[in-house]
Amino acid sequence: MSRFVRTVLALLLAPVALGTVSLAFAAYPERPVKIVVGFSAGASSDIAARILAEELSKTLGQRFIIENRPGAASNNAAAGVAKAEADGYTLFLGSVANVINASIKKATSVNLLSELKPIALVCALPNILVVHPSVKATTVKELVALAKSDPNKLNFGSAGVGTSPHLAGELFKMMAGIEMVHVPYGGTAQAAQDLVGGRLQLMFSPASTALPQIEAGNLRAIAWATAARGASLPDLPTVAESGFPGFDTSIWFGLLAPLDTPDPIRDRLAEAVGRARRSKAVLTSFRAQGIEPLEGGPAAFADYITGETARWSEVAVKAGLIKQ
Repeated sequence: MSRFVRTVLALLLAPVALGTVSLAFAAYPERPVKIVVGFSAGASSDIAARILAEELSKTLGQRFIIENRPGAASNNAAAGVAKAEADGYTLFLGSVANVINASIKKATSVNLLSELKPIALVCALPNILVVHPSVKATTVKELVALAKSDPNKLNFGSAGVGTSPHLAGELFKMMAGIEMVHVPYGGTAQAAQDLVGGRLQLMFSPASTALPQIEAGNLRAIAWATAARGASLPDLPTVAESGFPGFDTSIWFGLLAPLDTPDPIRDRLAEAVGRARRSKAVLTSFRAQGIEPLEGGPAAFADYITGETARWSEVAVKAGLIKQ
């Protein structure tokens, strides 16, 4: 058979082959899908994943099951999914923690863009800048003035070195030109407990942790540490509005798949996630947890990861967490 004949046959058969492939992907999913979460049950990422999974199960007609695989600030879970079969049945709920990991520990951390395939942004858990009631400041301006009047007098807590609340505090220090002492803990709950007890003065706390304490009068909310105000405290200004444009330290979450997952499967999932995060059931459940939905498909999510990586790498360098 000549090369010309082979080429003609290939062109004639290509639409048939493509149609077969499309039909195969159209049937996805044909069995339960696993979403791996890098934190323990009850964590904000776990709660967000379960809300999403319930809606995806309704939309796509198969069960979406959550598997908690904690360890190494979500890096263990990311590494496991990166090595999984790229068939759309093992997914990963990535977060800002993975971007920070890759910024600080490049050699041992999974890169969300080069080792996984972004599907869609899902949501963000806003941080709130809160202080103990004994702190004589009710606004960002007053807090900055207090910190400047007595450098390193204020202690801020976090869930640990290199976590989102830690780098939020470091970013605030840099933008405000102030000095504060970082006190790391083994988790958000422990840090919040010491803040309520007065052993810390302030913290960039996840909204789900901070809101009950604010409502009880145990903590004072100073500002949202997000790009926009949260629905739960609409009259509370943002740090950005208070003199520091661009300040945004949301703890975001997005869905990813193994790198070689076929694009038709990725696109089907992205469309389903988009419908899910706009549904009344998901919005109601998110808002009850202080979670805000985030819009963004595969390309937008990839761009978002790129921007977040550059931003937090710069903060980590300036904070002395990594060396140039």
